[in-house]
Amino acid sequence: MPLKALALNCTLKSDANEASSTDAMIAVLKHAFSDRQVTITETVRVAALDIKAGVTSDEGDGDAWPALREKILAHDILIFGGPIWMGQISSVAKRVLERMDAFLSEADDQGRMPSYGKVAVAAIVGNEDGAHFSSAQLFQALNDVGWTIPAVAACYWVGEAMGSTDFKDLATTPDKVTETAKMVAGNAAHLAGLLQKNPYPG
Repeated sequence: MPLKALALNCTLKSDANEASSTDAMIAVLKHAFSDRQVTITETVRVAALDIKAGVTSDEGDGDAWPALREKILAHDILIFGGPIWMGQISSVAKRVLERMDAFLSEADDQGRMPSYGKVAVAAIVGNEDGAHFSSAQLFQALNDVGWTIPAVAACYWVGEAMGSTDFKDLATTPDKVTETAKMVAGNAAHLAGLLQKNPYPG
């Protein structure tokens, strides 16, 4: 079966028409994944949706999470993208992680959560240090709720502290970012293919 990936952009910008450095980083990964025959079907601007606060899979009328949850789980790979704010992942990203907490109580009779057998990677951008801490936050939380994290799972870029240049404003993509994107995509595709053929036993 062909592998599919879904990208979440957890920028604080709710207008999908507003330029986002996270979108620019996801685009780098999209190119790298295409070389591995993995299709990124969509990039979801999470802040544009009404994702209610809570830790269940449905928080009632108007909650956009159930539809997004279904979309996430219909893919083999999750690209969890977002900016660094105050040295850590964005509040939008944390909201997504909090809603995934429900996976803990949704395991099948063999103890497998809905995310079992699915792979997650990160796309992180910012103008201050914090990429390692942000990826640590993401990967520990995602692993807790059943996602599998491959080797070299984060593609990131950070600009000069207190600087004014964003990733989306760069004239060219730095070689190191491109190289890392290729490794992230290659490892994620390899692992997702293995898990697709040989699911976790539970």
